[in-house]
Amino acid sequence: MYVADRTWPELGEYVAEESVALIPLGSTEQHGPHLPLATDHLIAEGLAREAADRTGYLCTPTVNVGVSPHHRQFHGTMWVDPPQFRDYVESLTRNLAYHGIDRVVYVNAHGGNVDHLREVGRRLRDDGTMYAIEWMWDESIPDLVEEVFEHNGPHGGPKETAMIQHLAPDLVREDRLEAARDGGLVDVEDAEFLQKHGARTFYDAIENSENGVFGDQTDATAEIGERLFEAATEQLVRLLEWLDEQRLDDLLAPAHVDPQPGSRRE
Repeated sequence: MYVADRTWPELGEYVAEESVALIPLGSTEQHGPHLPLATDHLIAEGLAREAADRTGYLCTPTVNVGVSPHHRQFHGTMWVDPPQFRDYVESLTRNLAYHGIDRVVYVNAHGGNVDHLREVGRRLRDDGTMYAIEWMWDESIPDLVEEVFEHNGPHGGPKETAMIQHLAPDLVREDRLEAARDGGLVDVEDAEFLQKHGARTFYDAIENSENGVFGDQTDATAEIGERLFEAATEQLVRLLEWLDEQRLDDLLAPAHVDPQPGSRRE
């Protein structure tokens, strides 16, 4: 159920019986010479809408701009600073709590959002508002991603290429796949600034990849993208069903240990 397509009485009927919602989040940032800046939010929305259709749970509009300053050197990349992103997502999520939602899955497709969504979820859980968790699509199917690609890459690589070939093939510049591979970094382990003496020494993508992408994009196909999409959607559906089965009190923050050792309280 997509919230923006419904009337308010229909949504009243939903929250009278259900308390789960999905919030898709991505980014608007460079994904090399072959993929659109919309890549991440297209993937997040595609997965969230599909899982909502299969389960009947509520899906909100997509948050299209995320925490992406590490791609700022490339034309068109948009970002918001982490504190503002966290506050915005928290406020948006509290809207849902006001209407009766008490469990949320952040359907995320951008690595730069992960830590901040986890922090928002902690805030909401710790004050007893709701239980909100971050879900990253490729982390739900790591074995499959490793199986289908020899050189995956964390950004603009074959996994994201394949997903967009499946979801929005008209937006993939198929004639630029070899250029993406040859102008980027195929093997992440070869990154010059990846790590020095135990320290992560880079801040921006351009420091390791001239065209901003990693992996071998020529390995991607729409057929593989469909496999990834179906497998990730299945994992998301299972997560939603598990979440719906839990008692809210079991999901919220545990009480402080009491009595504390040495407190002499009874």
